Amino acid sequence: ELVRQGEALKRTEQMVDKMDQDLKTSQKHINSIKSVFGGLVNYFKPKTPESKPEQNGTPEYNANNRLKEAMMSSKEQESKYQESHPNLRRLDNSDSDFSGVDSISSVQRDAYPKNQHLRAYHQKIDSNLDEMSSGLSRLKNLALGLQTEIQEQDDMLDRLTKKVETLDINIANTDKRVRQL
Repeated sequence: ELVRQGEALKRTEQMVDKMDQDLKTSQKHINSIKSVFGGLVNYFKPKTPESKPEQNGTPEYNANNRLKEAMMSSKEQESKYQESHPNLRRLDNSDSDFSGVDSISSVQRDAYPKNQHLRAYHQKIDSNLDEMSSGLSRLKNLALGLQTEIQEQDDMLDRLTKKVETLDINIANTDKRVRQL
């Protein structure tokens, strides 16, 4: 949703730039209508390309890299979690809850109690804590990515506000000039 809003802001900024370019063109036409001298000045001024706003900015909006990376890693972690979670696992996987017991190193085995049931219970708790840590890490990365994206969009809104205020003043001045004709 935030990326979609960023795209909308970018399109709005491009439209405001286009409106500013159109307003400059209309002011040139008003000058040429108002006086012969204004027409001569406009004739000898270099022509500005029509697609200037599109050349300055990219036509498509790109979310910041931090948010993209956080979203991608979140999707990867989510799929890994769904594959390993006993309630979300596909039915064709018939792994038991404690299948990872054999893959634990001998150093880690010594850290667990000697009782097999307690050892399995502690290993299950450790694996749950690892999953929680991974989930919290994913949430942290998403939050940091969202924060960066919001800050960038806030800056874009400030730029857009200044451009719109300037455009509003220029439109009012152009309107006065047209009414004087």
